Amino acid sequence: MQLHSLKSRAGARHRVKRLGKGESSGLGKTSGRGGKGQTARSGSSIRPGFEGGQMPLIRRIPKRGFNNIRFATIYSVVNLCDLNQFDEGTRVDETLLRAHGLVRGTNDGVKVLATGELTKKITVVADKFSAAAQQKIEAAGGVCEVAPAKRKESKAKACCGSCSCENQ
Repeated sequence: MQLHSLKSRAGARHRVKRLGKGESSGLGKTSGRGGKGQTARSGSSIRPGFEGGQMPLIRRIPKRGFNNIRFATIYSVVNLCDLNQFDEGTRVDETLLRAHGLVRGTNDGVKVLATGELTKKITVVADKFSAAAQQKIEAAGGVCEVAPAKRKESKAKACCGSCSCENQ
């Protein structure tokens, strides 16, 4: 096999849509862009939810009730099958998981799920374990430790410092 003899698999390459090649081509005149107006122009893009200057639906409907998104606890998920890369007897915690690229970004903790099988005897330190994951780790001879709770930053306003309130 040579580089010049390589070919794409059948169906992998598509014909380029040739726009504006006469009326009878089916893609002539307006080239699939419809009539005149904003969307017919080059470089035009209308953001999702834009209704031409009319008050958008999302702003017209009332917003009621409680939304938990700001206060929800978001865990990074690690599967049991991913823990097999560590040596026997290793203590696996969040810093080690981050070093190996199994946990990325900001989160409120790590949760271990029971996807896959664990074949090594290791100590796993995480904020949460699914019940099945805990059984599988202990069945393999490992230990499950719940990590000490992290303190979330308070969303209360900071005090000016000149008064004797408890926000100082």
